Amino acid sequence: MSIVKINALTVPSEQREELERRFASRAGAVESSDGFEWFELLRPLEGTDRYLVYTRWRDEAAFQAWMSGPMKSAHQGGGSGGGGRPGGGAGRGPAASDSTVWTFEVVQQAAPKPAADTAGTEG
Repeated sequence: MSIVKINALTVPSEQREELERRFASRAGAVESSDGFEWFELLRPLEGTDRYLVYTRWRDEAAFQAWMSGPMKSAHQGGGSGGGGRPGGGAGRGPAASDSTVWTFEVVQQAAPKPAADTAGTEG
């Protein structure tokens, strides 16, 4: 099954808008990567000041290929911020003050069930 990488970013309150702006500007930076399955940026509402960057990959090799290729290039070459660590870019410091990456293996998953087709039945 797939793997999930969660990057927990500690973001000072004065940098929240900047972090979200950088992620919005990175649209498309990871989506075409081989093995990429899903991305979400999660904003904290209560209990923490950490944003969570959720990415899902076919396997560890696909994630590592992205890390050593497109993501690395985007951060070293002044790109628009990548899907993993926004902030690089020419002349810009990081929006987050700390970052921790967690790795999980997907062992179970569920999706919404399609609504039953009730057309044509009479009650």
